[in-house]
Amino acid sequence: MSVPSGLTEVEAGLTRRGLRLAWFTIGYNVVEGVVAVTAGALAGLVSLVGFGIDSGIESLSAVLVAMRLSARLRHGTVDEAKERRALRLVAITFFLLAGYVTVAGVRDLVAGEVPNTSPVGVGVLVASLIVMPLLAGAKRRVGVALGGDPLILADAAETRICVWLSVSTLAGLLLFQLTGAAWLDAVAGFVIAAFAVHEGIEAWHGELVDTDDD
Repeated sequence: MSVPSGLTEVEAGLTRRGLRLAWFTIGYNVVEGVVAVTAGALAGLVSLVGFGIDSGIESLSAVLVAMRLSARLRHGTVDEAKERRALRLVAITFFLLAGYVTVAGVRDLVAGEVPNTSPVGVGVLVASLIVMPLLAGAKRRVGVALGGDPLILADAAETRICVWLSVSTLAGLLLFQLTGAAWLDAVAGFVIAAFAVHEGIEAWHGELVDTDDD
C-alpha cells in the first residue's frame, strides 16, 4: 500500500490502524446505542436512554475522527484548524446530551415516574465494560506511538469515559432493581450529565487527552 507524501511508512500504518479503530467504534456504538435507547425507552429508564444517546454521540465523534484520519492519509498532512473544529463539534453534542438527561431526570423526579427493570439494558452495559476498555487502550497506544497525537488521544479519552458511564449507569440500574428506589435512575442520569459537561469543556478547549492517570 502506498505511503502518502508527508507521512513516514510507520506513521501511515499507525494512522490506518487508528482509522480502523474509529470505524469499529462507529459500528459498535450504533448497535449499542439503538439497543440501549430502545430498552431504556421501553423500561422508562432515563439513565439507560442517556447512555444510548452517549453511544450515538461517540459514534459521531468517531465519524469526525475517521474523516480527519482519512484526510491525513490522502494529503499526508494534519490540518490543525479543521481538527480543532471537529473537537468543538464533539463538545457541542456532549452539552446537548447533558441537557437532555438533566431535564428528563428532573421531569421524572417531579412526576414521580417509576421505571421498570431492564435485563437487556444490563446486558448492554456489561458488554460495554468488556469491549470499551480494550478499545480505549488500543486507541491510546496508537496515539502515543504517533507522538502524542491529540485527536486520537482525545478519542481514546472519550472511549474511556464511556467505561465510567457504563459503570455509573449499571450501578444505578442494579441498585434500583435491588431497592426499588426510582430516584436512583435519575441520579445515575445526573452523573452522566456531569461526565458529559466535563468532557465537553475539555473537548472545546482541546484538552481532552488520555493519560495513565486518567
